[in-house]
Amino acid sequence: MVATGLLQLTKQQAEGALSPPGVYGIQHLGYPIYFLTMLGVWKILGAIAILIPKFPLLKEWAYAGFFFDLTSAAVSRAAVGDGLVDILAPLGFLALVLASWALRPASRRLAAPANAPRGSAARADEVYLASSVRI
Repeated sequence: MVATGLLQLTKQQAEGALSPPGVYGIQHLGYPIYFLTMLGVWKILGAIAILIPKFPLLKEWAYAGFFFDLTSAAVSRAAVGDGLVDILAPLGFLALVLASWALRPASRRLAAPANAPRGSAARADEVYLASSVRI
């Protein structure tokens, strides 16, 4: 993310299915050039948030941002009629982001609420009975 963020910040042109889009690519997708600056800044800040110790809520937001970025990239590629390789490339990187999220150490995870049952989600009937909304 840092590498693509730097390339997007500097608005460098790149070629190939797996490379960052650069000016040509961002225009091909129908976005204005200033999106490169925005994406570059947010990717670098997101990578820093994930790498620094503590701040688990900030890390969750960074992972969510990467999820939105990479799924949007795949949808954008599909919307303009790009080939399957171009559509699947961001989803391959998404798999790496999801693996990083799932395998992060406990010290970098959000703490579970104190009243939540350990190791299991609440059952649907428990949620319904505890809810004041009746259908």
